[in-house]
Amino acid sequence: MKVYEKNNSVILEGVADFDPKHIFECGQCFRWHRQDDGSYTGVAKGKVINVSKDNDKIYLNNTNLEDFNTIWYNYFDLGTNYTEIKNTLKNMDEYLDKACEFGWGIRILQQDGWEMLVSFIISSNNRIPMIQKAIENLSRKYGKFIGEYEGKKYYAFPTPEELNKASQEEIRACQTGFRDKYIKSTTESVIENKENISAYTNLSTEECIKELTKFNGVGPKVGDCIALFGMQKYDTFPVDVWVKRVMQEFYVEEDMSLPKIRKYAIDKFGDLAGFAQQYLFYYARELGIGR
Repeated sequence: MKVYEKNNSVILEGVADFDPKHIFECGQCFRWHRQDDGSYTGVAKGKVINVSKDNDKIYLNNTNLEDFNTIWYNYFDLGTNYTEIKNTLKNMDEYLDKACEFGWGIRILQQDGWEMLVSFIISSNNRIPMIQKAIENLSRKYGKFIGEYEGKKYYAFPTPEELNKASQEEIRACQTGFRDKYIKSTTESVIENKENISAYTNLSTEECIKELTKFNGVGPKVGDCIALFGMQKYDTFPVDVWVKRVMQEFYVEEDMSLPKIRKYAIDKFGDLAGFAQQYLFYYARELGIGR
């Protein structure tokens, strides 16, 4: 991979397994939006960045080499060999072979643990446009102003201290719905117990999920999502409606419970369960498998 800076952009040449549409539309993130030109603009790590692809070049716009080295290299998980991961998964069975081909450009982003905690509480029984709206509202009202990009104002996701200034009613006013009480209670708990959510990456997967599910509004599926997308726990397997459908279509009995589907998948896919989940989820949702 060749990396260089030019005109407020960092250009990556010859990076394998990187497709912005696959990465930003596979259900793992909520602050990335497709632009009219097909690029994606997002807020992450307190920065605004725009990502586009042209043949074998990836353009990271509104950033520089220093930020690429200290933030974006890890954020986009560029140190991981996804070709190797896909080859291992493809050899497991024909379904994963097809799913990995279909979502060939997926990378699991290394997102902020605290932001994932609140974001996936909001995601519970919710549609993506509504989740995005609620997160944008909370950020605009309680997060720091980052700056303008292409005529739009952007705000960082609020820290626990910033979000703790909001009452439950104010959180609800940000269109979080019934999840307002969970967000308030989780924020208070993090502040009171001086929790460092980012440090959960250092825990074992089991310990990490055990800690996460202590928070109100974090059930097994939400806990798995936070662990996978915010704490790099790749040996877990969140089961939502699409994952359940694809698993029932290809792997398990119709009436198998969610915890059993999860256990089956972790036993089958092992340390790569989280990657398998993303390829299967995207494949099932985009093609409407098991409707």
